[in-house]
Amino acid sequence: MKAGIGVAVTPVVISGSIAIDRIMGFDGTYRDHIVPEKLDSLSISIFLTSLSDNRGGVGANIAYSMALMGAAPILLGSAGSDAREYIRTLADLGVDTKNVFESSLPTASFNVITDSDENQVGGFYPGAMFDSKTLSFEPWKDSRPLVVVSPHDPVAMRRQVAECKRWDLRLCYDIGQQVSNLGSEEIAEGLDAANILILNDYEMEALAAKVGRSAAAIKTRVPIVVTTLGKNGSRVEGSSVDELIDVGIAAPDRVQDPTGAGDAYRSGFLYGLARGWQLDACAKLGATCGSYAIEQMGTQNHVFTLAQVAARYQANFHEPLPEAINTTKESLHD
Repeated sequence: MKAGIGVAVTPVVISGSIAIDRIMGFDGTYRDHIVPEKLDSLSISIFLTSLSDNRGGVGANIAYSMALMGAAPILLGSAGSDAREYIRTLADLGVDTKNVFESSLPTASFNVITDSDENQVGGFYPGAMFDSKTLSFEPWKDSRPLVVVSPHDPVAMRRQVAECKRWDLRLCYDIGQQVSNLGSEEIAEGLDAANILILNDYEMEALAAKVGRSAAAIKTRVPIVVTTLGKNGSRVEGSSVDELIDVGIAAPDRVQDPTGAGDAYRSGFLYGLARGWQLDACAKLGATCGSYAIEQMGTQNHVFTLAQVAARYQANFHEPLPEAINTTKESLHD
């Protein structure tokens, strides 16, 4: 199993949501509409300037961008029959979708409104996402994969964390917005099992408050902690990271919508991690992939080739990708 020249690739199994997203935006800001003294009786109406329905879900978003680079991630999730064409599209790109469960429930749906300062308010209907009994890492317990637990059914997330501990699987704990829905005990279990923790700066503070530990204390216990900082790039630290790594953004050609940029970042970071790259290179590739996502509305409307990513990576960070480019689809079954 090779990618590039003589580079072994670790299988990546991504467990997460598959969703149909409605992305909306308006030119003003939420602070122009919200009266702080009336938060107990909030009622606002906003004229939207953009609206689009898009294929999304964190797990599917990460898999999508990895596949654009020629990777073949395994997607583990649940979707309704209304997503059959969506799943076929991912499979055609190279995502391994054989472990996507078809539920009798409608596919999950996320609706989000973004203001001109990139603040967001969203609502999520779980639907098929909560039909998660089949979502287990057991088929890969002996193949030493890198597994990702990204936001989906909290019950399944806790079960999968326990599986990672039981089978000593390398876990990337991508808790995301589920930090609000998981209990302190569940989150503490995830932190104790995690080899990699990835989240944004707001989620880090919310997580720390939830488990009653400081962010600094968390970073001394988890081997790799990746914090995305929006316009300020990302930071990599942790108990196995000798020196803090700060990586800036990669400049996009235009800024259209930030939704999905974090998921695209994860795709680049995981792509490098699966190939044994240095962590700074993983973060730089993450930043490069994220820059494409914000150029389009929605989370899977950006397109790029590995060669294009390599060119933008070098233009922004003044160094080549760590390995030679091989645009042939890799196989995780060789």
